[in-house]
Amino acid sequence: MPLDKYRAKRDFKKTPEPSGSGVSARKRPERFFCVQKHLASQLHYDFRLKHKGVLLSWAVPKGPSLDPAVKRLAMQVEDHPIEYGDFEGVIPEGYGAGIVLVWDRGTWTPEVDDVDAALRKGDLKLSLDGYKLKGSWVLVRTKGGDGRSWLLIKHRDEWAGPIDITEFAPLSVKSGGDFENILAADTPAIWTSNRPARALRPAQGGPSSSRAGGQTGAMLNEIIEKAATIRSGRGRKPSTAQKNTPAKRKASTQRAQRPKTTNPRPPR
Repeated sequence: MPLDKYRAKRDFKKTPEPSGSGVSARKRPERFFCVQKHLASQLHYDFRLKHKGVLLSWAVPKGPSLDPAVKRLAMQVEDHPIEYGDFEGVIPEGYGAGIVLVWDRGTWTPEVDDVDAALRKGDLKLSLDGYKLKGSWVLVRTKGGDGRSWLLIKHRDEWAGPIDITEFAPLSVKSGGDFENILAADTPAIWTSNRPARALRPAQGGPSSSRAGGQTGAMLNEIIEKAATIRSGRGRKPSTAQKNTPAKRKASTQRAQRPKTTNPRPPR
């Protein structure tokens, strides 16, 4: 079955991820694609293409690049259910524990006659039409190894350029927030009791922690602090300064600038 590997790695009593068990998902275009930004043991981007009822998936450690000279490693992972393309939230523990946001989504068009043949060959040319990723791309499987290692490369066109799109546009296209907003919006039982910091926090002592793990742990701790700040700010009665919003100040200024009129005295 297409999703056997996906289900075998997850305990759906503990993870909010979709099981793909036949529950109807929101109608998706035939050629849907998405990229999910995933802070797990390491920050990476999951590139997914809808094909034959599943999302073909590759983990891209550094994220997509718009520069044709840059070849991004893309490790093929298990197929995911179509519903996963909408998933944004916290995976509290186990496989992939961390925070997920929908970084980009849209439609894709193959630039080959036979997608399955191109996948078997290891050379899939495609065009993307998302919020952030557009134009012509190629997925090329590298030689040797177990066949899971691919490269994601941008072709030269009007959508290519030297800009770092992951830095320029870091936020979710679904919610408009970043990791801390997603973490703050989740239920306390997930983000406090079973928060991914337990799995991702770097080991104490420093030298035994890998550099990547330390960076990820530091990033996560910063996100947790930001999320705590967001959560603590909810429910508070706005202060006078908070009530004096830009919109209210503008309205007040407009009223102040409005010319005063006087009612003429009635004739005697």
